[in-house]
Amino acid sequence: MNSNMLSQDEIDALLNGGGMPDEQEDSKSSQKDINDFFSEMEQDAIGEIGNISFGSSATALSTLLNQKVQITTPTVSLVNRQQLADEFPHPYVSIQVYYTEGFTGSNILVIKQSDASIIADLMIGGDGSNPQDLGEIQISAVQEAMNQMMGSAATSMSTVFNKKVDISPPAIDLLNVHEGKGTESILEEELFLKVSFRLTVGNLIDSQIMQLLPIEFARELIDQLMHTEEQVVEEVVAPSQEEPKPQKPSTQSEPAPAPVTPPQTEPKKEPKQVNAKPVEFASFEPQQVHTDVSNLDMLLDIPLTVTVELGRTKRSIEKILELSTGSIIELDKLAGEPVDILINNKKVAKGEVVVIDENFGVRVTDILSQSERLNKINNS
Repeated sequence: MNSNMLSQDEIDALLNGGGMPDEQEDSKSSQKDINDFFSEMEQDAIGEIGNISFGSSATALSTLLNQKVQITTPTVSLVNRQQLADEFPHPYVSIQVYYTEGFTGSNILVIKQSDASIIADLMIGGDGSNPQDLGEIQISAVQEAMNQMMGSAATSMSTVFNKKVDISPPAIDLLNVHEGKGTESILEEELFLKVSFRLTVGNLIDSQIMQLLPIEFARELIDQLMHTEEQVVEEVVAPSQEEPKPQKPSTQSEPAPAPVTPPQTEPKKEPKQVNAKPVEFASFEPQQVHTDVSNLDMLLDIPLTVTVELGRTKRSIEKILELSTGSIIELDKLAGEPVDILINNKKVAKGEVVVIDENFGVRVTDILSQSERLNKINNS
């Protein structure tokens, strides 16, 4: 009789909504600690990869939705397949992405269906305040938004890993773990690395977007990131070690270089004689124009490179090495100032930037005379 009676501990466990004590111990033993799989440095590395890639994704999504979008604060944790119902208690949208170049593997993005509805409403021209349920049109809009986001993320990863990274079009599915819907789209893995980000879209969304990575794929990302950083350090250190070498011969050549410098000034006079040639060309300009016009048919098929230069600046090697995705480079021109138009790297005109359909163009506002342009091309 007593063997069939519940103990007080078992009664308390049931009243508290848990299972039997033995079942609770089994569930605890099935939960794994992320520190058993990844060191703190590796956790920071995978978080940084997500931070950089999703930072550019936020920019792409902001352009699509015409709203301020922020994806920040990555949090890394482990998720067991048996815990998916607890991790995703609401209806979600899952977006599966396969890597076709640069990496071998895939990952899954997960967002709430309510957030996806707002994104879809903004994509199709609404204001996001009264989104409709996810129908075929709305799902297609969300898929396009995720495609743009992940394409931008792949571009950022190409920069981080110093190689081309490309993805296939993302596959989208509605996910409701409690009802068993969409779970077949989740990779057949028992353990996932989950990277959660805070997602804000204007005043409409303040939620989370989550990334599920298979453990082995996460390790591949971390290992390649570490290897890439080691290569960058070696490339930066190598030139600095070679710099002292040219300084040593300069200290040894103290006795006689001073008297050698005067003869070097004489050859510099020769270019001055060459500089007199443009004066002669100036006097023959009319003849050159006539000969060019007479032979114009022979010149029409010669390809020339046309370049539009927004501006220039100078940076030290140290500053260039510090550049990363999102860095801003200030140019030597003011906003709204005409851009330079160059033919074969020779400045021949100025203009203003315009948009033609979906392409950039330049409207010429100031141009050199025909003879001046011919001289520029001939001297290039």
